[in-house]
Amino acid sequence: MYQKTYFILFASIVLLSQTVVTILGNTEASFAQSSNTRSQQTKSTTADKLAAPATTSEVVRSARDIGVVLERLKYSREEAEAISKLVNNTSQRLSSLDFEASRTTATNPNLSQYRMVHFATHGLINTVNPELSGIVLSLVNQKGEDTDGFLRLHDIFNLNLPVELVTLSACETGLGKDVKGEGLLGLTRGFMYAGAKRVAVSLWSVNDTATASLMTKFYQQMLEKGLTPVAALRAAQLEMWKTQQWKAPYYWAAFVVQGEWR
Repeated sequence: MYQKTYFILFASIVLLSQTVVTILGNTEASFAQSSNTRSQQTKSTTADKLAAPATTSEVVRSARDIGVVLERLKYSREEAEAISKLVNNTSQRLSSLDFEASRTTATNPNLSQYRMVHFATHGLINTVNPELSGIVLSLVNQKGEDTDGFLRLHDIFNLNLPVELVTLSACETGLGKDVKGEGLLGLTRGFMYAGAKRVAVSLWSVNDTATASLMTKFYQQMLEKGLTPVAALRAAQLEMWKTQQWKAPYYWAAFVVQGEWR
């Protein structure tokens, strides 16, 4: 049985010392970030655009492999705050803001007592070097010092996370490298190996603003209406489709729930 009902861990990341990182906590875990698209989004031919302190060398290398620039996702904070407000019982809602969106927090054994974990941040899906796939969290601490904020794929495989749902609110988090004899090696497999019953992921680069809206509706359907994750995502996507602003499938159809469908 889970000891707590909600855990939202949210983190907004940039590679500079002025990192704006946010974490909220409850039985959903939500880490979040910032830019108009969540990670596999901004293509670049020069890795020099990335700040590259020594402690982020693997992040820089992975981003260089796949040709992306990590930018701030300004709507990630709004996403976390909106989801947090859905949990009325403050004893069931833990808010950890800014630099606490760290690798240390993400690997804390206490996460195993929660029901849902939500990451809204940059994800790196490296098909060149799959071991460099992972989730980018805060790369600096409160003192502005470099810190290891890269939750690597092997870290994810080693987590003990027997939760109902992990949501990876980032770009192309459902992709991976097809390894002969092994299948698709990526973040979804890592979290399922760690014990998650379901993982909500995206299949293409997603719009930051639209994703924040979709995720809020997704959690409203689960937390206020009691729908299962699969049914809640479908309902949230239909809501988006019925609006003029987000009607195009590009804005909402990227997300799927893998794992237990009931």
